[in-house]
Parts: sequence; C-alpha cells; structure tokens
Amino acid sequence: MAGIKDVAARAGVSVATVSRVLNDHSGVREGTRTRVLAAVSELSYRPNTLARSLRTDQTRTLGLVISDVLNPFFTELARAVEDEARARGYSVIIGNADEQLTLQDHHVRTLLDRRIDGLLVSPADGDSLALREAALAGIPMVFVDRWIAGLDVPLVRADGRSAVRELVAHLYALGHRKLAIIAGPVASTTSNERLAAFRGALAEHGLPLPGHYIGQGDFQTASGRRVTEGFFTLPEPPDAVFATDNLMALGVMEQVRTLGLRVPDDVSLAAFDDIPWFLHTDPPITAIAQPTQQLGHRAVTALTDLVEGRSAGSVTLSAHLIARRSCGEDERTRR
Repeated sequence: MAGIKDVAARAGVSVATVSRVLNDHSGVREGTRTRVLAAVSELSYRPNTLARSLRTDQTRTLGLVISDVLNPFFTELARAVEDEARARGYSVIIGNADEQLTLQDHHVRTLLDRRIDGLLVSPADGDSLALREAALAGIPMVFVDRWIAGLDVPLVRADGRSAVRELVAHLYALGHRKLAIIAGPVASTTSNERLAAFRGALAEHGLPLPGHYIGQGDFQTASGRRVTEGFFTLPEPPDAVFATDNLMALGVMEQVRTLGLRVPDDVSLAAFDDIPWFLHTDPPITAIAQPTQQLGHRAVTALTDLVEGRSAGSVTLSAHLIARRSCGEDERTRR
C-alpha cells in the first residue's frame, strides 16, 4: 500500500504539497494539483481522513488497541486507561488484536475512520503497515508496554530487566542450576528483552542457557503446556522454568500436573506479569509485576499531551519481583 511519501515522489513534489492538495488548500498551482491527483490515482493511495480532521476539530475520543483482552495484564491496563481518560474528559474505544497483526491493523484503521483524537497501542508482533502509516500521517500515538523498533512514537513501558536479574539470583540462591525459559513470539520486543535479560543473568552466575532450555511460545496457555511437555522429554529436564508471560505460566502448571508432577517439588515456576490468579493457585506463583495502573495513566497523559498540542516523551517505569511458594521458598514478597 502506497504512502504519502510515495505519492510525493511520483508527483515530484514535497509531502507538504501533497497534504495541501489532499486537504484542498488554496495556493497550489493547477498543474501541480493535477500531477498529485494523478499520482494518488496511479498508486491507489488512500488518504487518512483522521489526519485531516485532527487539524480542525476533536472528538474527545481515544482509541486503544491491546494485544489480548483475555490476558489479565491487558484487561487491567485497559481499565487504567479508561479511568484516566474519563478523568481527563475523554472516552475510549477498545480494539482487541488477539495477538494477530492483521486484526490489529483492522482495528487501527477502523478507529482512525471513527475520527478518534489519538491512538494508544500495545502492538502485536511483527511490522505493522497501519501503524507506520498512522505515524507518517502525524496521528497522535503512544505505544504502551510493547513497541515497534524504528518508529518515532513515544513509549510508556516498564523495564523488567533488573527484576529478571533478581529472579535468577533468587532461583540460584534456592539451589537451582538448570534454568529454562519459555519465550514469546520471535518478533516480540518484550519477549526478546526478557530472554536477553535472563541469558545475561544466568551468565553472571556462571550458568549456561542451552538451546534445549529455550522454549518458543506465543503468550498463550497452550504454548506453555506444549513447551513444558517438551522440557520433560529431555534426559535432564530443567529444575526451574521462567515463563515470559502469565498465560504461558498457567500452561506450565497445567502440564506439570498432567504429567503427574508437582510445582515446586519437581520443578519450580516463575512468570513475568503478576496477576491476581497467582495468589490463588496451588502453590501461589512467583512473578515479576509491572505497575499496570501507572502504565495506563502515564500512557493516557502522554497521548492527551500530544492531542492537545504539547510535547510528550517516552516513560520508563520499573517492574519488581514478588517471590511466592512456586519456587520452593516460604511465602514472602520482595519489592
């Protein structure tokens, strides 16, 4: 799909001139206007109606596209976004990408056609044409939790690297030496960061991370079960598993029980993204918790700053480890 830069290049004019033609501004020579409109037709360029409306009026409505509404982390994030937006006089329309890039881009384009004032996105994995077009068109937009490399969009996130290091130190102190990880999708920025932090923390303790101790998941419960089943076909199964999201951790626990084993007697378990359920599982699950409400509030603050003509920069908060009995320790909390 052609972008506004492609139209400008085909017509031999600047992006600003293309914008003036599309917005029917005066002061453009008729020959130039004709070339631009011909380029638009030849390239089947679809102008973004919201990009024009944002320059003239506001709907007091924000769009939020989250990766998976069934994931309690994103459910809580959406609630925090709604609360903060309402306090600032905005409404929120939510789209659930269900971890699918095509569905995410459908929601993005639908929200833009609804003339929202700005867009909050926790991107599904992979490159997104719709988000790149929105960024190029100057749509007020903020990434939250996840991001797309190379796009100049403010990001509000929690840095979990120090908490991952603390988790590995905690497991090491408990005597674990065969540590495995279930990563998320290969293109996931958050998964890759957590995997790198885990690998680096193991190296600090002189521990390797062999390939057979790296499971490839997709942030869904079924992949946690599948990878765990594979781990326990190994000649030396791991004695601790770190799932890089909460749903995969629940899959680990389900599969361990299916195999007739127990957490933490046969294998310890820890997760990224604490959720209320983890307090009520047997045993309660050790987890790295993100400040979800703060993420939602700060993301809305950044987006409304952009919508209202102010500047907005990226925000990095900190995650923390909550140690529970799934790693074999007594119940206690580390913050």
